[in-house]
Amino acid sequence: MSFPPAIMFTDWDGTVTLQDSNDYLTETIGFGRPKRLEVNDRILNGTTTFRDGFQEMLDSVTTPMDECIDILLKNIDLDPGFTKFYHWCEANKIPVVVVSSGMKPIITALLKKLVGEEAVGNIEILSNDVKINADDNTWDIVYRDDSDFGHDKAKSIREYLAERGYNSTNVPLMFYSGDGVSDISAAKETNLLLAKHGKDLIIYCRRDGIPYTEFNNFGDIHEKVSKIIEAGGKNINDFIENDS
Repeated sequence: MSFPPAIMFTDWDGTVTLQDSNDYLTETIGFGRPKRLEVNDRILNGTTTFRDGFQEMLDSVTTPMDECIDILLKNIDLDPGFTKFYHWCEANKIPVVVVSSGMKPIITALLKKLVGEEAVGNIEILSNDVKINADDNTWDIVYRDDSDFGHDKAKSIREYLAERGYNSTNVPLMFYSGDGVSDISAAKETNLLLAKHGKDLIIYCRRDGIPYTEFNNFGDIHEKVSKIIEAGGKNINDFIENDS
């Protein structure tokens, strides 16, 4: 069995996409931006769990899911460097795996529109899901697990690796790109965290001493990841921008 040279795990909202789809829905058809920012502050200072704060946001959105998806398809943009990076990964047999606290129907619809049908088949999505209530067309998020995040991304990464026969002797280089608090646990499972410039994840990394390298877009990710893979990972420490 042959193994890839690396695995690229990535957050979706605000990382692969330029906007966070859940924030967009909350601000435009939910309880609005001021309330969302207040919830976000409670999550950041630890008085509310990510799961509970996220649930508050979603509870404010009462529009049917198919209409929510239509709204997002018209308003969410892809990072301009992602498609090129994805094709480079495909050419080099590097799996791209989305690890998201978002909802699979939304991610799938956006991936199909923004990258293409082929990408839906090639990019595995590890995320929460949605239950549609047939009686009244309302919907509820179905969390992936019982953690305070609703989706323990570190656990999902470990399960992904175990299901494919990886262990400490054969695991390839692993990267994770993200922008928010829900990405903290995933960062500790991989060789290098790529944290988006100006976002909450960097605040946490600096506070907790989690090594990271910063990116503005997937063009930056492409450049850094390709250089590290070319060097067999021996130069990873050259890219870390804070002390662990």
